Amino acid sequence: MLLDVQLDARPDRAAERARELVEAGVSGLFTFEGPHDVFLPLAAAAASGVGTDLMTNVAIAMPRSPMHLAHTAWDLQLMSGGRFRLGLGSQIKPHVENRYGATWSPPAARMREIVLAVKAILTSWQDGTRLDFRGEHTRHTLMPPTFVPGPNPFGPPPVLLGALGPLMTRTAGEVADGLLVMPFHSHRHFRERTLPALGTPASPTFRVHPQAIVAMGRTPEEQHAAALGVRGLLAFYGSTPAYRPVLEVEGWADVQPELNRLSKVGDVASMMELVTDDMLHTLAVVGTPEECAAEILRRFGDVADRVCAYFPGYDAPLDQVSALARALGRGGGGAAAG
Repeated sequence: MLLDVQLDARPDRAAERARELVEAGVSGLFTFEGPHDVFLPLAAAAASGVGTDLMTNVAIAMPRSPMHLAHTAWDLQLMSGGRFRLGLGSQIKPHVENRYGATWSPPAARMREIVLAVKAILTSWQDGTRLDFRGEHTRHTLMPPTFVPGPNPFGPPPVLLGALGPLMTRTAGEVADGLLVMPFHSHRHFRERTLPALGTPASPTFRVHPQAIVAMGRTPEEQHAAALGVRGLLAFYGSTPAYRPVLEVEGWADVQPELNRLSKVGDVASMMELVTDDMLHTLAVVGTPEECAAEILRRFGDVADRVCAYFPGYDAPLDQVSALARALGRGGGGAAAG
């Protein structure tokens, strides 16, 4: 199984950090919508010639035009030598409306349209066909030659969709090239909810990309520090009403309203106290690099050939990242079409 890790450096430091991670043995780098632009670190890494897979994980799609997304994806596919994947996500209503200042609508239907629009634009450029996409939320019917980049020598980049709930998961299988499994999940939720909702994807090359929140360390002190960072992220995710089904399937649904209440008053310490050891080991992957690799392979080895690993709130030593990559590589990986 291949290992993808987060490229969480500032754009001006992304190339150096990308080289460090690639030298440690990772197979891909991804970014998310955090304190910096989601695309610029990947552009910096690609321009530096690191020669590894690159992915947005995820770019929030609702506030962006499909045309903007298509242009950026086309350019990153070119810059990376055909190693870019455009991962898209919807975000929740408060963020879309109050952080991005964009309009909200039922997310699964909206994301279906955005994915189809981006792919229609990329196909038009690649094949020279007339662009004629007409949807409820977006329309793309004008493409003068001045604005056509022409065929990409590496082909259009894959368009992946992040999902947690059954509607979005089903949508990913129907219109996207791959599913980015929400990192806040459990083994039971993945097996009992995600995979059944996915069904049989429409594309024969469809890939499932699981994500794991990892608390990794070799000493008790390292594992304690890692667990603190992970508990913070789990508490944050658990406070979100849309993510309650993950807690529900494990019998922890009653914790979610209290996490939400505490989040509104900024009591992060109390939120983290609600994340029990059982929750930590169920919702995250905990242990030495070798133990973490074994657990990741247990959870996903029969359905995926690569995994995205998060190390939230702590700096995973590069030698341990390297050990994780080696252990995953020895474990292999399975078919990924769901």
